[in-house]
Amino acid sequence: MVCRKWVLVIIMIPFLCFSQYSEYEWEERDEWMPVERIFELSEIEPGMHVADIGCHEGYFSVHLSNAVGAKGQVFAVDVRSDRLNRLRNHLDDRDISNVKVILGDYDDPKLPEASLDVVMIIDTYHEMTSYRQILKHVYKALKPGGKLVILEKLKQRVRDGSRKEQTDAHTLAPNFVRREMKAANFIIIRDVRDLGNWEEDKKKPMWMLVAEKSAKSKWSSNKL
Repeated sequence: MVCRKWVLVIIMIPFLCFSQYSEYEWEERDEWMPVERIFELSEIEPGMHVADIGCHEGYFSVHLSNAVGAKGQVFAVDVRSDRLNRLRNHLDDRDISNVKVILGDYDDPKLPEASLDVVMIIDTYHEMTSYRQILKHVYKALKPGGKLVILEKLKQRVRDGSRKEQTDAHTLAPNFVRREMKAANFIIIRDVRDLGNWEEDKKKPMWMLVAEKSAKSKWSSNKL
């Protein structure tokens, strides 16, 4: 009987690991994630078309849905279909119809060209090994004057490490991203360092860069 109980527990573990976010967990995240300020700095407004790359189960996508309203559109992108399936459940539960779910590739978020006002990449850019190609696609997806927003946490134990050392630790410093954004013809208009701490951990301060699509059309990947 004991053995059978342990077998049952082991079988259930994968299902528990892939369970949906609950309302309680999202409310808990709201306590330390300054969503309203992030949207204000990103100039999110009703009626906009925006993208959430690396949307996971949809925490920011749902907030964006509320922010852009019924006349707006959110493109929620992730490379994992299991996450997107959970996002679809969240959208159905909330009767949300202004979010389009997209299964992207690791080098292409598959966004419509020249149609987006804002693209957000929240705690995901450090995972992008094909960041040059991603930035290229984001640039093409934005309207003239459209904005790219990248938010990350910087773990203090690797704050002075190389880019590889940081990304291996699932983190990234703003100096690397600034250079990469500029090389992609983006103009940085905001550099925000006072957003608080990821999960209220003082060793994981959050930072955010807001950049605008320049009037230039030439892609300067040789600078990266």
